Amino acid sequence: MSRWEEKRLGELIHIKHGFAFKGEYITDYDNGIVLVTPGNFKIGGGFKHSGKKYYNGEIPEDYILKGKSLIVTMTDLSKNADTLGYAAYSPTDGKTYLHNQRIGLVSIISDDVVESFLYWLLRTPAYQRRIANTCNGVNVKHTSPERIYSYKFLLPNKSTQTRIADILSSYDDLIENNNRRIQLLEQTAQELYKEWFVRFRFPGHENTKFENGLPEGWERNKIQKYYHTCSGGTPSRNKPEYFENGIYPWVKTGEIKDCVIIDTEEHITQEAINNSSAKVLSARSVAMAMYGVNIGLLAYFDREMTCNQACCVFSDKRNFSSKHYLYYYLKSIREYLLLISFGAAQQNLSQDLIKKIKITTPAERVVQDFEERIDEVYDNIRILLIKNQNLVAQRDLLLPRLMSGKMEV
Repeated sequence: MSRWEEKRLGELIHIKHGFAFKGEYITDYDNGIVLVTPGNFKIGGGFKHSGKKYYNGEIPEDYILKGKSLIVTMTDLSKNADTLGYAAYSPTDGKTYLHNQRIGLVSIISDDVVESFLYWLLRTPAYQRRIANTCNGVNVKHTSPERIYSYKFLLPNKSTQTRIADILSSYDDLIENNNRRIQLLEQTAQELYKEWFVRFRFPGHENTKFENGLPEGWERNKIQKYYHTCSGGTPSRNKPEYFENGIYPWVKTGEIKDCVIIDTEEHITQEAINNSSAKVLSARSVAMAMYGVNIGLLAYFDREMTCNQACCVFSDKRNFSSKHYLYYYLKSIREYLLLISFGAAQQNLSQDLIKKIKITTPAERVVQDFEERIDEVYDNIRILLIKNQNLVAQRDLLLPRLMSGKMEV
């Protein structure tokens, strides 16, 4: 094995703080100018494209991220400093990405290190624990360039650095390719919904009569006529045994992101269910976030799961499944859902409100045909998600071993 030398990050990098962009110019409207925040970092590291914020004010030229820039989080709003000090590359997708004050821009100041190796170093558990353990702040966690500079590690020669980075990056490339395939499958399902239920070009539409603007045999009524709704609960956090060695996935609204949920961050025990309002919910149920930052977003539970009280979970009252139709119908009326939500501190939906929402219900044969077709799409998405889950597990197992020199390359 080649010789590895102890280094401090401060010998290799410089970190530049970003600009304090004015809050009144921050918007959810996609104008192509993205204000990067710690919310754009995945747990563990890497760039997260969901939850983007945009900026429509004056932009200082020095705070536009150039190409594929290496960035780190300098503050974190979560109590556990979940993404503090984590690394990501700014995307190169044609949008403009801005460098705000909660993000550090990393530049290399030494010829001894390869940037791609450094990126993976900043994703190692050892480094991330160090940054979390040295942060300050109560409600908002902070780190600093100096704290990051003080981290010590073993550095191999540059050819070894490149080989290690290439191995780890190959996993991310496979994951990203699968994500693109998932996105195409989701677009296919969305387009089929629009074709059948917005444009009314469903099988047999040529011979179908219309009454009051709807095909014959279709009707419009309140959601509560066709679906049961329920929510979950949060077991007491004062009882750690409710969460230790849990067997039931426990969904929080932050995990509901217009997606299939195959697993969750936390799991709860049978005892937790017995002593709270949490309940076991059927596999492939459709859930919607009723409040929080993800209000109105949807998810499928891929297996039996539980959830917190901020989720509304739907099940058919009729003797056939219409989960896919319901999912895409609710997605199509999201702007309306946001409009009718209420709450001073944050927007809220309630089960009572949701039950009274009107839904157009197609003829049974059309819904069942749609369900069969989307089931195939769903199964392909599920397979890709499981592949990604396995790839992440393999990569995360290799990461500390490669970066410490315990595994030769």
